[in-house]
Amino acid sequence: MELKTMPQNGANGNPQHNNNNNNTSNNSSKPDNNMKEAQQKDAGRTNWSNGLEFLMSCISVSVGLGNVWRFPFTAYENGGGAFLIPYIIVLFLIGKPMYYLEMIIGQFTSQGTVKIWSICPSFLGVGYGQAFATICIVTYYSSLLALTLYYLFVSFQSELPWSYCRDEWANCVNSIPTEYVETALANTTSALAREANSLTNDTKLRSSSELYFLNVVIKEKSDISDGIGAPDWKLTIALFVSWVVIFLVIMRGVKSSGKAAYFLALFPYVVLFALLGRAVTLEGAVDGIIFFLRPQWGELLNPIVWKEAVVQCFFSLAVGCGPIIMFASYNRFDHGIYRDAMIVTTLDTLTSLLGGITIFAILGNLAHNLKADNIRDVVRSGTGLAFISYPDAISKFQAVPQLFSALFFFMLFVLGIGSIVALQSTIVTIICDQFKSWKYWKVALVTSICGFLMGLVYVTPGGQWILTLVDFYGGTYVVFILAIFELSGIMWIYGLENFCDDLEFMSNKKVSLYWRLCWSFFTPVMMIVIFIYSMATIKPIKYSELYFPVAGDVAGWLLFVVGAAQFPLWGWWYISTHRRGSFAKSFMASLRPSSKWGPANPEHRHAWLLFKSDLAAKRANQAKSNKFGFFQQKLRNLCGK
Repeated sequence: MELKTMPQNGANGNPQHNNNNNNTSNNSSKPDNNMKEAQQKDAGRTNWSNGLEFLMSCISVSVGLGNVWRFPFTAYENGGGAFLIPYIIVLFLIGKPMYYLEMIIGQFTSQGTVKIWSICPSFLGVGYGQAFATICIVTYYSSLLALTLYYLFVSFQSELPWSYCRDEWANCVNSIPTEYVETALANTTSALAREANSLTNDTKLRSSSELYFLNVVIKEKSDISDGIGAPDWKLTIALFVSWVVIFLVIMRGVKSSGKAAYFLALFPYVVLFALLGRAVTLEGAVDGIIFFLRPQWGELLNPIVWKEAVVQCFFSLAVGCGPIIMFASYNRFDHGIYRDAMIVTTLDTLTSLLGGITIFAILGNLAHNLKADNIRDVVRSGTGLAFISYPDAISKFQAVPQLFSALFFFMLFVLGIGSIVALQSTIVTIICDQFKSWKYWKVALVTSICGFLMGLVYVTPGGQWILTLVDFYGGTYVVFILAIFELSGIMWIYGLENFCDDLEFMSNKKVSLYWRLCWSFFTPVMMIVIFIYSMATIKPIKYSELYFPVAGDVAGWLLFVVGAAQFPLWGWWYISTHRRGSFAKSFMASLRPSSKWGPANPEHRHAWLLFKSDLAAKRANQAKSNKFGFFQQKLRNLCGK
């Protein structure tokens, strides 16, 4: 497809963008080194102080609660080790290509999630739909931060409050070190012995850490038919503090978030490795790790497992929501993003594996203490996994468990802040890109207040029900379908050839066959097939083995419809307000890049237009010479020839 903003024929001295010895040609087609050094800001947009800030910011958003909280329980629900195989395959065929693509379009245009759709104006609704999904994720993500803060505060008590049973809790087992249970078994007159002997009963036992989370922290409702209840005042305070921290980090844009990224990205690894060292030494930990790593080959044929692998990849890497595009838009035009994309996606996977091994080691120990026949019987999955299994392991620390508990939940808080800062900054950037006269910090303040108010619904007794509903309908499926539109709009409408030309101009390197094949075929086709199957086999969701009331399912589908409908509605709006004759002509015109597409910096833009003009002339000459057949030429283009 021809780019309508470029000159249609070459003028004298048009550049040849290649690596030959024609110095005049090379210098005119690409900004020279002096121009690169002089242009540190694109169209008045603030840049990162250095490339390391960008890398650390990407690590902080992609390596977050999705690795420590969501990945383990997703693997837990999908066959343990069997989940690792589709997850790694999906990473290479979907995760890495999508991540690299979003970095490219953000840096190439120096624009946020919505503005980049000048590449294909009728797809404008993809950006707004992704903004809607981001808002949904931000609201419940902040409630998880509130939970981590709550646990952080109570960790300073003389005895960890989840390490012992209350009198009113039936069938409860203290979260005490295993060696204490063995000592109790030798002394049948002690209270600990009676508790240890109760492990042989047929009654299903529950750990004190699980009962503490359900009965004390979230005060969970077993049924929300009569409402979700009022916000808990302690969690409300924790939620407010979380949003204050979020605002302080984002209030100055990349000037403040970039500096915080070093700590947000690196500190969690210190605590995570310490926790791993303790977890693998617990009795029964090996069984849990083996359960996690042993593939159940039959699950590989289950399309649901593949769908969950895609969803987890999107959630963990934060693709399809806008933060990667937003972060990359603050880069210098010549920044080497390929290296950053490979580092972040690889590190994200390794961290997920690290978190999975850690938590399954803990689950193995829990199964051992509770005399459970199967690790699946230890504790239900969901949000509580991070707030049940991890606390249980921490309570077994022999020396100052309060210190390790405080460090661990501070680590979780830091991980969460790193991710939500990027998500919230995406919303702020979208608004500021639309209303350039508005002060960034004022928009950040207003959106933070709105985020706090919307987050109150999740700190109610029925909050975990709502979290499950919003994550499933407003986050998962909306992000999934809009990511398909995003990729198809860029690769099949704007065109793989045009996109690779833009990337070649920006990086001065040819695009490899791997990326071309993934972007044009493997990634979109896999996503479409998995999405269609998952929608065809979708079932009413459950929370804690209980189905949602009809009103809950209706509300969930409304969330999905509102998010997904942004794509056709905004497309219709654009076509209606930019009529060019008949509807058919207006529709076809909306599929072409607008005059706003391209580099924001005027000098970069001028060089890019000359570069595109030269390529168009070269390809026109090849077509006239009829050197290759149609399919041969398409194959050569796919291979980057």
